[in-house]
Amino acid sequence: MAAAADGLGSIAIDTTQLNMSVTDPTAWATAMNNLGMVPVGLAGQQLVTDSICVPGFDPSLSMMTGITPINPMIPGMGLVPPPPPTDVPVVKEIIHCKSCTLFPPNPNLPPPSTRERPPGCKTVFVGGLPENATEEIIQEVFEQCGDITAIRKSKKNFCHIRFAEEFMVDKAIYLSGYRMRLGSSTDKKDSGRLHVDFAQARDDFYEWECKQRMLAREERHRRKMEEDRLRPPSPPAIMHYSEHEAALLAEKLKDDSKFSEAITVLLTWIERGEVNRRSANQFYSMVQSANSHVRRLMNEKAAHEQEMEQAKESFKNALTGILTQFEQIVAVFNASTRQKAWDHFSKAQRKNIDIWRKHSEELRNAHSEQLMGIRREEEMEMSDDDSGDNPTKKLRVDDSALAAQAYALKEENDSLRWQLDAYRNEVELLKQEKGQLFRTEESLTKDQQLQFLQQTMQGMQQQLLSIQEELNNKKSELEQAKEEQTHTQAMLKVLQEQLKSAKELAEINGHDESQANEINVLTVALVNQDREKNSEKRSPGLKSEKEALLIGIISTFLHVHPFGANIEYLWSYMQQLDSRISANEIEMLLMRLPRMFKQEFTGVGATLEKRWKFCAFEGIKTI
Repeated sequence: MAAAADGLGSIAIDTTQLNMSVTDPTAWATAMNNLGMVPVGLAGQQLVTDSICVPGFDPSLSMMTGITPINPMIPGMGLVPPPPPTDVPVVKEIIHCKSCTLFPPNPNLPPPSTRERPPGCKTVFVGGLPENATEEIIQEVFEQCGDITAIRKSKKNFCHIRFAEEFMVDKAIYLSGYRMRLGSSTDKKDSGRLHVDFAQARDDFYEWECKQRMLAREERHRRKMEEDRLRPPSPPAIMHYSEHEAALLAEKLKDDSKFSEAITVLLTWIERGEVNRRSANQFYSMVQSANSHVRRLMNEKAAHEQEMEQAKESFKNALTGILTQFEQIVAVFNASTRQKAWDHFSKAQRKNIDIWRKHSEELRNAHSEQLMGIRREEEMEMSDDDSGDNPTKKLRVDDSALAAQAYALKEENDSLRWQLDAYRNEVELLKQEKGQLFRTEESLTKDQQLQFLQQTMQGMQQQLLSIQEELNNKKSELEQAKEEQTHTQAMLKVLQEQLKSAKELAEINGHDESQANEINVLTVALVNQDREKNSEKRSPGLKSEKEALLIGIISTFLHVHPFGANIEYLWSYMQQLDSRISANEIEMLLMRLPRMFKQEFTGVGATLEKRWKFCAFEGIKTI
């Protein structure tokens, strides 16, 4: 084995191939197995079939036959191994070249990403090249994948390589992820990680389009050939008339198998105007030959009619047997629906039996109608035969054409009379059915109209009841409002009288302003009490969360000011919190809640001032 390894290492290959220095036969066998090939001269089992690698390659060949050792990177060899299992990482081997060495990537890392493959791709993009990599080194590495037609190297660390065939691109993609090192140098400029990806090239796309157009042309040609093959053949051309052709045609007219073809030719000749005095006898003989086939055709028709009668008879017998079996099945279902057996079945079973019974009865009725129709047709045919036999007998007896015509006319008149009677009966039946239908339709329309009117009447009654309830509610509300108005007017009159009497007393007795203020406070308290009583009856609740927030803020503010605050002072405070609020809105909110807020008047004349106080706690104490 060591000798074989030394022999492998010392064999030189052409410059278009690679020299692989193999010192360990085990490593060589592992590399070849990973590439899907059996190493020459080494024991091992082939991982893939011969059809994938080299067709017809015999792995039993030894080194003694003089065959050059097979390098896995030689163009045409299967560089890409068979797809491994998804759970086992792909292990790649080190690739040694003359000028560089390719080290495989970590098998545990994910495979390098590639772009979508363009149609007809023969060009690859190679990035991550070492800075000192030359075009000769690139060609040495990538010509192992196949014939290279062009290399376009950039000043930076990438290039584009175009191969001769599309499958070579897959071999080049296999090298993506390898680390390339030039010689044995450890300089950064002499190493780089290769990234091989598909590239878009106008030449590749143009060749692919040309190939597609060629395939489309071949497909169109194939379809045309198929259509020509399946197209029915055109009728043969009719030969021109001659005495020789006429003689041949006369022989064909006598043959039963060639009669249809020959009669077509004869018809064409007659329509062309080939009949003249010279050829009239020949055409007469051919027409006579055509007439001789009438008897044969009538015999064939009679034979076919006899076969049809037999088929009808067999069909009628089979239909009778089927109808008998249907009758038996229906009898079974009828016996099952009787009370003796019907009570022992479950609800689902009864439902299924009822469905099956109805279906069987429908089929039985359809088959019986079909059988009755066949029998009617037979009776009509027999009556026609009888009517056809009677005039012949009379003709034989009377032996007179006039008598035959008279009898035929009589039969025709009778048949027409019978048909007229049948039509009259049908018309009467149709009239009766239409009258019943019209009556039923009229009754249905009347019922529908009555139902619709009843529904509308019910709806109108419900609407009237609801309107009456609304009117009663509104009347009660109006009465309450009137009572409140009269009460407030009476209170105002009383208050005005009290104010007048108080002012007169103050002028007479000379009371001071404090007594007048007390009188004003009392009057305002009375008004507030009146408002509270009225508002208890009709005080709406809070409309939104904003109103509840305003009430909380106003309550806190007025609680802090026990002597009250006027509406302007309160509005200036609320304006700082919400600039959109108005004084009128605050006043309306305070007036809606008389149990929480009350209004007091202080001062006399020019010093008169309205103040709002928080009185919710006073109401709680009184409760």
